[in-house]
Amino acid sequence: MADTLEQKTAYISLQHINKTFGNYQASKDVTFDIEKGKLYGLLGPSGSGKTTILRMIAGLEHQDEGDIYIDGKLVNDLQPSQRGIGFVFQNYALFPYLNVYDNIAYGLKVQKKDKKYIKQRVEELLDLVGLPGLEKRYPSQLSGGQKQRIAFARALAPNPQVLLLDEPFAAIDAKVRKELRTWLREMITRIGITSIFVTHDQDEAIEVADEIIITNLGKVEQVGDPVSIYQTPKTPFVAQFIGQSAIIDNYSVLKGFDNSDKYSKAVIRPEFIKIFKYGTHNQNESVLEDAIVKHIIFRGNLFEVELDVHGIQIHVDYPLTEAPLEVGEKVQIIISKLYVFDENDTETIINSGLDSNSLYYI
Repeated sequence: MADTLEQKTAYISLQHINKTFGNYQASKDVTFDIEKGKLYGLLGPSGSGKTTILRMIAGLEHQDEGDIYIDGKLVNDLQPSQRGIGFVFQNYALFPYLNVYDNIAYGLKVQKKDKKYIKQRVEELLDLVGLPGLEKRYPSQLSGGQKQRIAFARALAPNPQVLLLDEPFAAIDAKVRKELRTWLREMITRIGITSIFVTHDQDEAIEVADEIIITNLGKVEQVGDPVSIYQTPKTPFVAQFIGQSAIIDNYSVLKGFDNSDKYSKAVIRPEFIKIFKYGTHNQNESVLEDAIVKHIIFRGNLFEVELDVHGIQIHVDYPLTEAPLEVGEKVQIIISKLYVFDENDTETIINSGLDSNSLYYI
């Protein structure tokens, strides 16, 4: 095969990648393209093959079969140092005996850059990550968020073509993690570097990524922007994995839905449901379902309510501004749509008792 991939417009391309560790197949015919300058999220449950894909792109693991291209060049046989990759590890991997300046400068010294350039580049990166003046501190003197920003700066120092991040926020507390998501999104936009990050956090992927690649059991299930993946899942796994989904075995018990000969199960998400205090809603009465409040969890900006409807446990978000609910209370709900699926396909079905003016969307 030729060393370049002229017909491809993708900046990174993985083609029919297979990787096995002993009896475990971590990657099964993995094929996808990455556009230049975009931030991609590799999203999936533990053991789905996310990190293996990232490490093969970096050259830290080698695929058993298939080809990897970066900027049109076949990189199968190139060492990690020859691939133009910056890598950010989830545990920061900062050198504890080096101060911030020397940690960031490490790759530049390996490249034998002159001292004037190194100093200028380190100062530039400290400004970029919002930590000017910390060059003399050691990792032990930094917070988790500061360590991660220094890890970003060190990865960016040699001007890589691609930035890879392996669960970059996993070791950081929730408040700082949310702040760093916004910061990372802004930083990638500002410098325009092609980037891929691994995460198992749906909110993180949806909030940060331009495009999401969903993996499961070593396979790529779906690639697309966050909105299309959330609203139009292409596979049964994606329909069940994305969002706070409840699985229904017999959805014909729900008003407005008839079981299909093709699809045996359905997925229902909180945004498909509208909840009402009992007897307060007199429209669409033919599709009103009775339900019992089982649990109420305060989520800060809303209540997450678990309901029992026909023995099915479902979740719905309930605004703080509405009349309060109590555990054990009888309420009424309308379910606007479902994702129905079998082993291979998924489809969206709309409640047949609702007209277009009555439907509830995200």
